[in-house]
Amino acid sequence: MARPLRIEYEGALYHVTARGNERGKIFFTKRDYEKFKEYISAAREKYNIILHAYVMMTNHYHLIVETPEMNLSKIMHFINGSYTTYINVKRKRSGHLFQGRYKAILVDKDNYLLELSRYLHLNPVRAKMVQKPEDYLYSSYRSYVTEHCEAIVSRDTILEMMTDSKTDAPGRYRNFVESMIGEEIASPFKDVYGGIILGKAEFIQDTLERLKSESVDTPEVSHSKAFRSTTGLEEIVSACCEHFGVSREEIVLNKRDEARKTCIYLMKKHTCATNRDIAGLFGALSDSAVAKISQKVSKQLEVDKGLKERLKTFQRKFSLFKT
Repeated sequence: MARPLRIEYEGALYHVTARGNERGKIFFTKRDYEKFKEYISAAREKYNIILHAYVMMTNHYHLIVETPEMNLSKIMHFINGSYTTYINVKRKRSGHLFQGRYKAILVDKDNYLLELSRYLHLNPVRAKMVQKPEDYLYSSYRSYVTEHCEAIVSRDTILEMMTDSKTDAPGRYRNFVESMIGEEIASPFKDVYGGIILGKAEFIQDTLERLKSESVDTPEVSHSKAFRSTTGLEEIVSACCEHFGVSREEIVLNKRDEARKTCIYLMKKHTCATNRDIAGLFGALSDSAVAKISQKVSKQLEVDKGLKERLKTFQRKFSLFKT
């Protein structure tokens, strides 16, 4: 079975979630919720983690955690392992409590932390468990909008994103979150790249540079195909820049139309990247625009022998197109 790729480095921010085995409950009593928080507290002391937000539902949980040290796997092994042992002893059961391993998505703090915290805090409202997020007892929302902040919650980073005024910040955050009650709120997870990175194009590129090819080029790692194709994307961009004598910025901003179209066409032809993956490298370009550009170049190649020959020459020049 494929295992999820883990990207760990100092200062990384993650959205972490785990679900009950066969969608079963993981929290059975009020004491269970409190016990889970005790293990988070112990992990803070033991592993120096920062918990920005949490919500514990009946059969799953969500955490937004930051790791000053490179140790997410150790943290989650401690929390989930300790809690599973507690439940098994308490309920005289054995076996797995959680459905497989936890899922961790690396998050672009500057662009997604605030929105992600709102999405998590509104989870009980979307599930129709409460009318307002403050009414739900098992989330970090009250720590943000009242004077009573739980010791395990570090709220300063998110509140400082609202305003520099510590006095006004809780109220502004409340307005920010509750303004979306009853509204269609897009899931920030729709932008997750390769199943594991949530961020803008630059953040994704920076993250990919941290990865060594041998860490993903294996069938045991889920989404390895997506990560290999992403490496191909970067190679194609570099090849186009070299061939056309342009900068990356010129291609991204469409200052050289032929270079950009060629780049997009080759990405579609030679990688397994989705339209969304490719669009993410070009800023404001939409998924549908990527598809249209690729289709247009393909049709043009059928009738334009000059273009077809130029493209063949280009591909022969660079080793990444030889296989």
